[in-house]
Amino acid sequence: MPINIPKELPAREVLENENIFVMDVDRARSQDIRPLNILILNLMPEKEKTEAQLLRLLGNTPLQVNISFLHTATHESRNVSKSHLEQFYTTFEQVRDKRIDGMIITGAPVERMDFEGVNYWDELKEIMDWAKANVTSMLHICWGAQAALYHYFGIGKFELPKKCSGIYRHTVNAPTVKLMRGFDDIFYAPHSRYTDVDINKIEAHNELELLASSEEAGAFMIMSKDERHIMVTGHLEYDAHTLAEEYERDLAKGLDIDMPENYFPDNNPTNKPLNRWRSHAHLLFSNWLNYYVYQETPYEWK
Repeated sequence: MPINIPKELPAREVLENENIFVMDVDRARSQDIRPLNILILNLMPEKEKTEAQLLRLLGNTPLQVNISFLHTATHESRNVSKSHLEQFYTTFEQVRDKRIDGMIITGAPVERMDFEGVNYWDELKEIMDWAKANVTSMLHICWGAQAALYHYFGIGKFELPKKCSGIYRHTVNAPTVKLMRGFDDIFYAPHSRYTDVDINKIEAHNELELLASSEEAGAFMIMSKDERHIMVTGHLEYDAHTLAEEYERDLAKGLDIDMPENYFPDNNPTNKPLNRWRSHAHLLFSNWLNYYVYQETPYEWK
């Protein structure tokens, strides 16, 4: 089944070229199907790239999904046009009276700052508090996962000696949990961050369960025991070339940065990276939509 997005959204052409089934809103309204309403709070700087990455995964399930994009009102994005935000995005004030089936909070390039130092932190806290009563299931990615662990569960972050960037091997810690259905015992996933969370605090927390982890990259997938919150510290949604683009960007800035680990074939940055995580990215999003959104959301919100 398709995802429903505006006709003019730039990601539409990208997805159609990849043979992803998309449907415009007018056609979707003619179908007698209760679609899932998914709200994406996109905090990433290059919003159009993130839109395509997430829509690619949300659009590859048997479920019909309505997508809405949210941006913060208290922060002005510098890497996207104002017209793009005005046409395709909404603010919290425009959705606070709605019920949402599923919500995604992305990463953000602010992880080295204290949470309270982020200029939209108060707004994000208000959104996360609202979500407790108005959203069936939350998927938090990278810094969004760290923000959720801090705000909901009191687990802070710490800065790493160097950036965690590359493709890392992960182990499934909770194979019987529905979110992990279909996952290989060992799988690979990208990480790109300067900070981490204490895996021991996660394992000791009586409201959290560690679902997958890496010896090199630490805690990867965490779920609240009420199954309302899923925190993913890496970037399964990334394209094959995303880490290469970030590496080139950091070099151009003159940063003292290491090459992404386990990424370029033969550790040669002129070689084209291979996507070794695509199937598990699709599994994560399809399992989330099916087991934690579709099967838990009432047909009509009261």
